[in-house]
Amino acid sequence: MAKVYTDKDADLGVLKNKTLAVLGFGSQGHAHALNLKDSGLKVIIGLYEGSKSIPVAREKGFKVVTTAEAVRQADVIMVALPDTKQAACYEKDIEPNLSSGKTLLFSHGFSIHFKTIVPPKNVNVIMVAPKGPGHTVRRQYVEGKGVPSLVAVYQGGKAAKAIALAWAKGIGGTRAGVIETNFKEETETDLFGEQTVLCGGASALVEAGFEVLVEAGYSPEMAYFECLHELKLIADLMNESGISGMRFSISETAKWGDITVGPKIIDASVKKRMKAALKDIQSGKFAKGWVKEYQTGYKKYNALLKKGEQHPIEKTGAKLRALMPWMGKKNIKGAQAAY
Repeated sequence: MAKVYTDKDADLGVLKNKTLAVLGFGSQGHAHALNLKDSGLKVIIGLYEGSKSIPVAREKGFKVVTTAEAVRQADVIMVALPDTKQAACYEKDIEPNLSSGKTLLFSHGFSIHFKTIVPPKNVNVIMVAPKGPGHTVRRQYVEGKGVPSLVAVYQGGKAAKAIALAWAKGIGGTRAGVIETNFKEETETDLFGEQTVLCGGASALVEAGFEVLVEAGYSPEMAYFECLHELKLIADLMNESGISGMRFSISETAKWGDITVGPKIIDASVKKRMKAALKDIQSGKFAKGWVKEYQTGYKKYNALLKKGEQHPIEKTGAKLRALMPWMGKKNIKGAQAAY
């Protein structure tokens, strides 16, 4: 079992006389910045000129400067930008302003592991990756708790690890527990989970189940409830108690269907294709394709997203969610992000 680091293993004093910069003020960026600030550390925000986040960050009490200036002023620089945009920002604003002894910090290893960014040897390169979205990281901190996090050192040794643990403590991660990993493991497992289970696998499975029921003559409403709505109930039980704990909470009939039919649906052929997806991640094929998609204007990406939005399950779901006041009638796509 991996060692779990807690508050006693991290020293905030490592960051006390340093300037910390967060480049970007999105989901993770705003949470890290606010938590570090509330932990008594000096934090500045680096944003491009004209960014819509500038007034938001200033309203939260931060000094906001250009990305290049933030890199010049800071000792530790968090690159809280989308994976596809990090390389251009690094080339234009980060690399020219790096000096020996500074620390680059990432919350995901994509750019370093796939070498879209190749840092000089005289800077520390670390990762602090909370295993939860930024708004959860912030909310848990405010409540005196924390989100379990990962730390990794790409270069810089023990001194870099001390900075990573201190940062993790500053955002509340050590309250819950911090596990050490490396850039390769975090990046490849994260991409695999997203593609085959959490996002790609789950959404494809839900849509396929919905289609099978509707094509068999059942109402879209019943198909929605059985294949999408109740998924959260099962996922919550798994999250709280594991797969066996979930099975303890469902009916005998559901359990029998689970253990006898489930393996026929998600069978050896699915596992074989999962392994192929993992191989594409490990070889860099997925990363190269994703970077190329960004560079050519997101054409396929946008077309596939639009196609997904037009699936019949979306229309059915919107109608049924309107009957569920406890969901607050959220329209995430139509709303502006908070940060």
